[in-house]
Amino acid sequence: MISVKMLKPYYIKADDQFVRIILAYQYFSVVINKIVYQFIPIEGKEIRINRRTRKVENVGSRFAFQKGKEIIYLTMTELITLPDFLTQLHNIAKPYYNTGQEINEVNAEIELVMEELVKINIKRLIDKALDERDEETFRKLVKLL
Repeated sequence: MISVKMLKPYYIKADDQFVRIILAYQYFSVVINKIVYQFIPIEGKEIRINRRTRKVENVGSRFAFQKGKEIIYLTMTELITLPDFLTQLHNIAKPYYNTGQEINEVNAEIELVMEELVKINIKRLIDKALDERDEETFRKLVKLL
């Protein structure tokens, strides 16, 4: 029987794509058969979560845990099968996830840029119609502004 006793990040780094939860001594421990093992950063040292999908990306990472002289290894694949691990992990990463509001703000900005580009293009076509003395096209384009 394996359970997570404690999961606290040493620090968190977030970029456009990922939330990286960096682990260190005394911040992560598991209980295996009623024995507490402390995380030691000799192999895997971070948990990488996709900000958009909210899924752990580095499932192949291996983490070391120590009790006295005994060291055991757990893969990320094994850890994510533990419900308490995933719950704690997502509570830590939650403030860094891309939210619908952020996506809506980006979409609104894109929409404004697109509208501005359309206006610039219409003005360019109006100039072209004037240069070519094409009154019909000029009048149609002016109505679009």
